[in-house]
Amino acid sequence: MAQLRDVKRQVVHRFQRLIANPLGRQLPLTMLETIGRKTGQPRRTAVGGKVIGNQFWMVSEHGEHSDYVYNIKANPAVRVRIGGQWRTGTAYLLPDDDPRQRLRDLPRVNSAAVRAIGSDLLTIRVDLD
Repeated sequence: MAQLRDVKRQVVHRFQRLIANPLGRQLPLTMLETIGRKTGQPRRTAVGGKVIGNQFWMVSEHGEHSDYVYNIKANPAVRVRIGGQWRTGTAYLLPDDDPRQRLRDLPRVNSAAVRAIGSDLLTIRVDLD
Protein backbone atom coordinates (compact mmCIF):
# COMPACT_ATOMS: atom_id res chain seq x y z
CA MET A 1 0.00 0.00 0.00
CA ALA A 2 2.81 2.45 0.90
CA GLN A 3 4.53 1.60 -2.39
CA LEU A 4 1.36 2.43 -4.37
CA ARG A 5 1.03 5.72 -2.48
CA ASP A 6 4.66 6.60 -3.31
CA VAL A 7 4.16 5.85 -7.02
CA LYS A 8 0.95 7.90 -7.05
CA ARG A 9 2.75 10.82 -5.39
CA GLN A 10 5.62 10.65 -7.93
CA VAL A 11 3.27 10.61 -10.93
CA VAL A 12 1.15 13.48 -9.62
CA HIS A 13 4.25 15.47 -8.61
CA ARG A 14 5.74 15.14 -12.09
CA PHE A 15 2.46 16.21 -13.74
CA GLN A 16 2.16 19.22 -11.44
CA ARG A 17 5.78 20.27 -11.92
CA LEU A 18 5.83 19.91 -15.71
CA ILE A 19 2.27 20.85 -16.70
CA ALA A 20 -0.04 22.17 -13.98
CA ASN A 21 2.28 24.71 -12.30
CA PRO A 22 3.66 26.29 -15.52
CA LEU A 23 0.10 26.58 -16.82
CA GLY A 24 -1.17 27.88 -13.48
CA ARG A 25 1.42 30.67 -13.46
CA GLN A 26 -0.05 31.93 -16.75
CA LEU A 27 -3.70 31.73 -15.69
CA PRO A 28 -5.54 33.75 -13.05
CA LEU A 29 -5.46 30.88 -10.57
CA THR A 30 -4.78 31.12 -6.87
CA MET A 31 -1.04 30.82 -6.37
CA LEU A 32 1.11 30.20 -3.32
CA GLU A 33 4.57 31.74 -3.35
CA THR A 34 7.18 30.32 -1.00
CA ILE A 35 10.90 30.92 -0.80
CA GLY A 36 12.95 27.96 -2.02
CA ARG A 37 14.73 26.33 0.88
CA LYS A 38 17.79 25.53 -1.27
CA THR A 39 17.87 28.41 -3.75
CA GLY A 40 16.36 31.27 -1.79
CA GLN A 41 14.35 32.10 -4.92
CA PRO A 42 10.56 32.60 -5.03
CA ARG A 43 8.67 29.40 -5.95
CA ARG A 44 5.07 29.58 -7.17
CA THR A 45 2.57 26.76 -7.02
CA ALA A 46 -1.07 26.74 -8.16
CA VAL A 47 -3.25 25.90 -5.17
CA GLY A 48 -6.89 25.76 -4.27
CA GLY A 49 -8.29 27.15 -1.09
CA LYS A 50 -10.48 29.80 0.42
CA VAL A 51 -10.18 33.00 2.39
CA ILE A 52 -12.11 32.80 5.64
CA GLY A 53 -11.85 35.98 7.66
CA ASN A 54 -8.23 37.08 7.42
CA GLN A 55 -6.90 33.58 6.79
CA PHE A 56 -6.36 31.52 3.65
CA TRP A 57 -7.09 27.81 4.14
CA MET A 58 -5.89 25.02 1.87
CA VAL A 59 -5.06 21.31 1.95
CA SER A 60 -1.80 19.93 0.55
CA GLU A 61 -2.47 16.72 -1.36
CA HIS A 62 0.95 15.29 -0.52
CA GLY A 63 1.32 16.71 2.95
CA GLU A 64 4.85 16.70 4.27
CA HIS A 65 6.11 15.46 0.89
CA SER A 66 5.12 18.59 -1.07
CA ASP A 67 8.00 20.84 -2.07
CA TYR A 68 6.10 23.92 -0.93
CA VAL A 69 5.57 22.32 2.49
CA TYR A 70 9.33 21.76 2.79
CA ASN A 71 9.76 25.44 1.87
CA ILE A 72 7.18 26.54 4.46
CA LYS A 73 9.02 24.55 7.13
CA ALA A 74 12.22 26.41 6.25
CA ASN A 75 10.53 29.82 5.96
CA PRO A 76 6.82 30.30 6.77
CA ALA A 77 6.67 33.79 5.20
CA VAL A 78 4.59 33.37 2.03
CA ARG A 79 2.50 35.27 -0.48
CA VAL A 80 -0.85 34.17 -1.87
CA ARG A 81 -2.33 35.47 -5.14
CA ILE A 82 -6.09 35.64 -4.65
CA GLY A 83 -8.30 37.20 -7.30
CA GLY A 84 -5.24 38.62 -9.05
CA GLN A 85 -3.96 40.39 -5.91
CA TRP A 86 -0.89 39.28 -3.95
CA ARG A 87 -1.18 39.18 -0.16
CA THR A 88 1.60 38.41 2.29
CA GLY A 89 1.18 36.13 5.25
CA THR A 90 2.58 33.47 7.53
CA ALA A 91 1.84 29.81 6.81
CA TYR A 92 1.14 27.23 9.49
CA LEU A 93 1.06 23.46 9.02
CA LEU A 94 -1.82 21.92 10.96
CA PRO A 95 -1.25 18.16 11.26
CA ASP A 96 -3.93 17.88 13.99
CA ASP A 97 -6.64 19.37 11.76
CA ASP A 98 -8.87 16.91 9.86
CA PRO A 99 -8.04 17.67 6.19
CA ARG A 100 -11.01 15.68 4.82
CA GLN A 101 -13.38 17.68 7.01
CA ARG A 102 -11.58 20.90 6.03
CA LEU A 103 -12.04 20.12 2.33
CA ARG A 104 -15.82 20.24 2.87
CA ASP A 105 -15.49 23.98 3.55
CA LEU A 106 -13.22 24.69 0.57
CA PRO A 107 -14.07 25.04 -3.15
CA ARG A 108 -15.76 21.82 -4.34
CA VAL A 109 -13.91 21.15 -7.60
CA ASN A 110 -10.47 21.64 -6.10
CA SER A 111 -11.43 19.63 -3.01
CA ALA A 112 -12.56 16.72 -5.18
CA ALA A 113 -9.26 16.81 -7.08
CA VAL A 114 -7.23 16.91 -3.84
CA ARG A 115 -9.14 13.90 -2.50
CA ALA A 116 -8.67 12.03 -5.79
CA ILE A 117 -4.95 12.62 -6.32
CA GLY A 118 -3.85 13.12 -2.74
CA SER A 119 -1.63 10.65 -0.94
CA ASP A 120 -1.09 12.36 2.46
CA LEU A 121 -3.45 15.25 3.13
CA LEU A 122 -2.30 18.13 5.34
CA THR A 123 -4.19 21.30 6.26
CA ILE A 124 -2.35 24.61 5.87
CA ARG A 125 -3.52 27.96 7.20
CA VAL A 126 -2.02 31.25 6.05
CA ASP A 127 -2.59 34.18 8.38
CA LEU A 128 -2.82 37.11 5.99
CA ASP A 129 -1.27 40.48 6.84
